[in-house]
Amino acid sequence: MKRWIPVLVVALWASAAWAQPAPFPSKPIKLVVPFTAGSGTDIVARAIGDAMAKGLGQPVIIENKPGAGGTIGAAQVARSDPDGHTILIHSSGHALNPAIYPALPYDTLKDLTGVTPLAALPNVMVVSPARGWKTMADVLAAARDKPGQLNYASAGVGSATHMNAEKFKLQAGIEAQHVPFKGTPEALADVIGGRSDWFFAPLSSALPLIKDGKLLALAVSTSLRAPTLPEVPTTVESGIIGSDYTFWVGMMVPAATPPALVRRLHDQALKALALPEVRERMARLGADAFTMTPEAFNAYIRTEMEAAARIARAANLKAQ
Repeated sequence: MKRWIPVLVVALWASAAWAQPAPFPSKPIKLVVPFTAGSGTDIVARAIGDAMAKGLGQPVIIENKPGAGGTIGAAQVARSDPDGHTILIHSSGHALNPAIYPALPYDTLKDLTGVTPLAALPNVMVVSPARGWKTMADVLAAARDKPGQLNYASAGVGSATHMNAEKFKLQAGIEAQHVPFKGTPEALADVIGGRSDWFFAPLSSALPLIKDGKLLALAVSTSLRAPTLPEVPTTVESGIIGSDYTFWVGMMVPAATPPALVRRLHDQALKALALPEVRERMARLGADAFTMTPEAFNAYIRTEMEAAARIARAANLKAQ
């Protein structure tokens, strides 16, 4: 029996060594963005991805996986290996999805865990200059004059832009038809073309079009004015109390990801956000860095889900 002990020890050692996880990062890292390229979420992901690639020493690849309000991309990450190489960059629409999609292919709280929020940015109500509207009050007057006949664009059912518009409608007491698109660029194009009346667009995506005169900005969604559009009032300043909405973008990974790895990703994200070139890039987009610990972010997501569920019930929102 004794002569088998060394062989057994070697076999056990080899088995244990084989079972050790690969070092991180051992291959390119994928940031899954569940919206189209050019969306606010995508723009933030690209800003942070470039910086994280340098810090981690591996390429960071952006994979756009749009559709169903961000749930297709979120489901992909929820099912992926929890090794830190597949990361979800989602928006505040993540908190609305459970309230309006009756059969999500993942559990928002059990299958994904937060790393950190990355940015908070305003949405801005934009219209075509050809409409002749000069203020948000003009839009409200038109909506009240023709109840249910105006329409508004969004980046998809359950997206942050949809949530923003629904909250605004509830607080303003108006009716309008929802026209969902695959992503922000498509929705912006429809407003420019005059087919959709208005859109609460991510400021990061809409700003170049506003500066070029292709869109007119009437109000921003946040409680304070946007530094990049200081002359544009907030929706609250324009008279709709309780209509403020913050569009956040955050980083999440599969729930089974080891806590030490979650913390490492958190630290790398914060280092990237602290870089002067990233801060400058975010400022040009009208975005502010917005961070939390993983534990605080998970608690924040839960609170956001509760608030979103109340709005979904009040507006009778359900994905078709």
